[in-house]
Amino acid sequence: VQLVESGGGLVQAGGSLRLSCAASGRTFRMYVTGWFRQALGKEREFVAAISSSGAMTDYTDSVKGRFTISRDNAKSTVYLQMNSLKPEDTAVYYCASPRAAYSFGKTYDYWGQGTQVTVSS
Repeated sequence: VQLVESGGGLVQAGGSLRLSCAASGRTFRMYVTGWFRQALGKEREFVAAISSSGAMTDYTDSVKGRFTISRDNAKSTVYLQMNSLKPEDTAVYYCASPRAAYSFGKTYDYWGQGTQVTVSS
């Protein structure tokens, strides 16, 4: 299983970015995908997740109303649309997926290499 993130970069506060996570190596539509982030000197934290069909989503409170997770199963890709970005959103963003199919839980087994998002004030 391979997960490859892209779309990170430098943006001013209030701006937007869209991250992509391209998956390969198994039947993409069967698996939950999540986004996590890790700021310098801090622990990795959950950001958002989407069910295998896309019918269910979950967000951490700090990004609700600003970030939107979506997926295109035909393209084996999950997206994270980030609007109204704040300096505190600065982090390396990772996508991840569990080993078990249809598992909308807290266990993630496969991880991408991450993409840097920097929000300037």
